[in-house]
Amino acid sequence: MELIVLVVVVVILFIIGKNYKTEEFVNINLKRKDRFDGDLLHHEAGLLVALMAKVSKADGKVSELEAEVLKHTFTDISSHFENNEEIREKLKTIYENEKENFTNLIDISNKLYNLTSNDYSKRIKIMEYLLNLAFIDKEFSNSEKMITEDISNALKIKIEDFNNLIKTFESFYAQQASNKAISVEKAYEILESNPSDDAATLKKNYRTLVKKHHPDIISGQGATQNIIDEATRKLQEINEAYELIKKEKGL
Repeated sequence: MELIVLVVVVVILFIIGKNYKTEEFVNINLKRKDRFDGDLLHHEAGLLVALMAKVSKADGKVSELEAEVLKHTFTDISSHFENNEEIREKLKTIYENEKENFTNLIDISNKLYNLTSNDYSKRIKIMEYLLNLAFIDKEFSNSEKMITEDISNALKIKIEDFNNLIKTFESFYAQQASNKAISVEKAYEILESNPSDDAATLKKNYRTLVKKHHPDIISGQGATQNIIDEATRKLQEINEAYELIKKEKGL
C-alpha cells in the first residue's frame, strides 16, 4: 500500500540505519555494522519494537499482514548489527513479552522520547509507523486510538500533527474501500495460485509474494522511486487478493 513506502523504507532505513544510537549514544555508521550486547530496552530499536508490540495487540489480535510486516521489520533492524541473529532473537523476545503488557506503555514511550528528544521529525516517523500498524487491518479501534494517542503524548507529538496522520490513514483506507473489488478469479491470478490449492499452499504463496514485493527489500536493491511505488501498489493488491480468497474459502 502507498503508505508502506513511508513506513518501511523511510522509517526503518532512516531511523535505524542513519540515526540509531547505542547505549553510549554513538551513531551507527552505515558503512559498517556495530555490535550491541546491552539491554535493547535501552536502545531505540528495542523500544520501537516494544511499542509496535503494544499497538499490534491493542485490539486483542495480530493480523496476518501485521505479522508479516513485523517479521520483516525485525530482519531489517537486526541487519544493521554485527551480531544480527542475536539481535533479531532479542527483538522477537521483546515483542512477545511486550505485546502482553500494557502497564509500562508510558514508561517505554518516555524512554524512547529521551533518546529522540532532539529529533522531532524522527518521532513523527515513528508515530506514522505505529499508526500504520494500527490501521493495517483496515480498522482503527477505540483501544488502538487510545494507545497511539498515549504514545503520541509521551513522545510530545503536537496534537495537530497526530490528528493529521490519522486523517491521512483514514482518507487512504476510505478511498481503498470505495474502489471496485477484484473478482475471485483475479485474486487467484494475483496470488499466483489455483482454486484447488489448500490453505498451506495459499499462505506460502502469499508470503513469497510479500517478500518479493516488499518495498524495503526493493529499495535495498537500489531501485528507483517509480519501482518502489509499483512494489507498494503490488503489495496492496496481493493483500487484498489473499483476504478475498480466505473469505471465499472460509479460512
